[in-house]
Amino acid sequence: MAKVITTEELKKKIDEGGEFYLVDVLSPNSFEARHIPGAKNVPNGPEFLKQFEEQIKASKDAEIIIYCGSATCMASVQAADMLEKAGYTNVTHYKDGLAGWQNAGYKFEGEAA
Repeated sequence: MAKVITTEELKKKIDEGGEFYLVDVLSPNSFEARHIPGAKNVPNGPEFLKQFEEQIKASKDAEIIIYCGSATCMASVQAADMLEKAGYTNVTHYKDGLAGWQNAGYKFEGEAA
């Protein structure tokens, strides 16, 4: 099971500029409207793992942080599970997602940001 990161921990990690991959698993339309700064979009679905490996090109031990819309959105849980089953060993789930980021008052990137 993936580790969990809080909103404050994620904000600190982004501000410090560490080496990690932040992946938004929502639809491309949602991603274009708004996403957490620095995130890449790999929508959850049947092709998730293939698209992830083509777009992200992360090593199996790279730090990968996955998120979706909110704590009730299961897309990020499913995506994190797929990555772990594929052999990725450093997967973290930002379970509060876009809602948690917004509730903390942090800025987004995207057309609606």
